[in-house]
Amino acid sequence: MKRKGVEEVDDQERSIDRLPFDLLAHIFALLTCFKDLAQTSCVSRKWRQGVKESLARRERLSFSGWKVDDDSTTRLVLHAYSLKELDISRSNWGCQITDRGLYQLSTAKCISNLSSLSLWGTTGITDTGVVQMISRANSLQHLNIGGTFITDTSLFAIAGSCPHLKTIVLWGCRHVTENGLLALVNKCRKLESINAWGMRITVDCFIGLLTISPALQIEPKGILPNIAVF
Repeated sequence: MKRKGVEEVDDQERSIDRLPFDLLAHIFALLTCFKDLAQTSCVSRKWRQGVKESLARRERLSFSGWKVDDDSTTRLVLHAYSLKELDISRSNWGCQITDRGLYQLSTAKCISNLSSLSLWGTTGITDTGVVQMISRANSLQHLNIGGTFITDTSLFAIAGSCPHLKTIVLWGCRHVTENGLLALVNKCRKLESINAWGMRITVDCFIGLLTISPALQIEPKGILPNIAVF
């Protein structure tokens, strides 16, 4: 009986190994836990290639809630050639990304094609890393950089590199000033919405932004009095 059981296991393993490579990659693409992906890639050379292929097909990656560092995040993103949306925000146990990580990520082929990027709450980053990352993210339409310690330096870089930007979250970015916001709204002419909750910005500044772009939505609603901008 023991012999038969071993043979059955071997037959099952051989059956899995006989799956077409494309099917393996499709199955691995359904995995949402990056720990599972890492373990899967260690099973065999074929499975490792399958994991790489599954990453290459993904259009969205979210590390939110996963405790990953600069190197582990970069290893995955470098293989995600088709990526359009990248979320490396920090939650309770979230990403421990630093400027070093942003430098490494900026070399990935997918960065220039990203339409959405979230760096929410990644307090380990500074303007240095953000500027490097943003300089290559020229297709961005949606950016969440709230809860960080960026300054106007980052906003100047965003204004110069992201002409297609439609929405930006600056929640709690208390080191950003009127100068950075004015540069952003002046250069990003497609900008539709700014989340400015918790920022140290005067009402007069927001009125000035609406003078430049009357259709601009400033969140949260109620941050401005009922005014008419001509």
